[in-house]
Formats: sequence, structure tokens, C-alpha cells
Amino acid sequence: MLKVSIQKQLPDFLLDVSFSVNQEIVALFGPSGSGKTTILSTIAGLIHPDAGEITLGDQHYFEQGKKPMPVQKRKIGYLFQDYALFPHMTVDRNIRYGMKPGHELALEALLSTVGIDHLLDKYPHQLSGGQKQRVALVRALATEPEILLLDEPLSALDADTRKQCQDELLRLHRMWNIPFLLVTHDREEAEKLADVILFIENGRIKESHAATSLSR
Repeated sequence: MLKVSIQKQLPDFLLDVSFSVNQEIVALFGPSGSGKTTILSTIAGLIHPDAGEITLGDQHYFEQGKKPMPVQKRKIGYLFQDYALFPHMTVDRNIRYGMKPGHELALEALLSTVGIDHLLDKYPHQLSGGQKQRVALVRALATEPEILLLDEPLSALDADTRKQCQDELLRLHRMWNIPFLLVTHDREEAEKLADVILFIENGRIKESHAATSLSR
């Protein structure tokens, strides 16, 4: 279980949230600039809270008064909004970047499930938006993380591709059975993908409820 209870002073408000995530998809939903991406960044260790605690199981990622766990030691997959693929690397090299020895079987299963085997020799500029999203998703899961963070990963896709990728995320979540924490400002997407929706506004959780979409 991921447990987050943090405070972080931002330019316009104090980010002050507490929540937990089991083996489910939790959506951080709300307007742009409300603190959603900052929450992901604190979990990943890209920035540190001013106070509070972040734990995943028995691992202490952040504990007030103690040295935070380094980014590279956190068992996290992170799918950025712009996918952050290396333009000078092939798909194969992008996916394998940062992989540790012994994860090859997981990678083979992912490639087969997502269906991008035929793209391994291509470069990011040769891919469509949906293909880039799938490559970034495989790269994030190839290290067998214990939690997956997704920062509006589908926002730049057209409607049809977005729906396909939403279905893919649901299928992969059922296969991997790890916590997914998804940032989105699209209510329909949050209802479709999430088990629980946290409505974030000005750095605080204003509302929390279970998703009701029958598509789940």
C-alpha cells in the first residue's frame, strides 16, 4: 500500500494532502495548477515535501527529519505527459534504458501484450502519438515497479487512440495488479479508469469517491 501524507508550500497555496492507494487505480482529478503533478513528483522523489511522510509497504520514501530515499532506489514506474523518450535512441534502447539484468521475461511479456514488437528498430520521430505512449508505458513497467505513476499520459492523443490506450491501461493493470496513480483533468477519463477519484483543488483533496462508470 502507498501512503501519502505531505505538505509542500507552492507559490500560490500550501499543498496539504493525505491518502492511501492499494492495488487499484486512483485518479488525481482537478483543474490545471491544483498540485496534482507535484504530488506525483514527491512520490517519485523528484522534489521533496516540506513535511510529512511517504511510504510504500515497509519502504520509507520520505520521512520528515530524515534523509529521503534516492530516486533510483524507489521502485516506481513514471509515465510522463510528454513520454520523455530519448530521440537519439531506438525504441528497443529506450525501453531497455535503466532496466536491470533479469527483467527480460517481463519485457517480452509486455511487448507481446502491447503489440509493439515491430517498432523496436524505429526512432521516436517515426512513431505516432499512440505508439509513443505504448513505448513509454512498456519502458515504465519493464523494470517491474511496485507502483506506476501516470501524469496525463493520454492528453495529447486523438479520441479514438485515447480510448484504445485507456482500454490498454485497464488490461495492464489487471495483469500487473499494482497501484496506479493517474493525474487527469478529464472527468470522463477518471470515471472510466479509476477505482477511486480524488478531486484536488488548490492543493487539497476537496472530495473523494469511488468511480461509478459501468465500463470498469
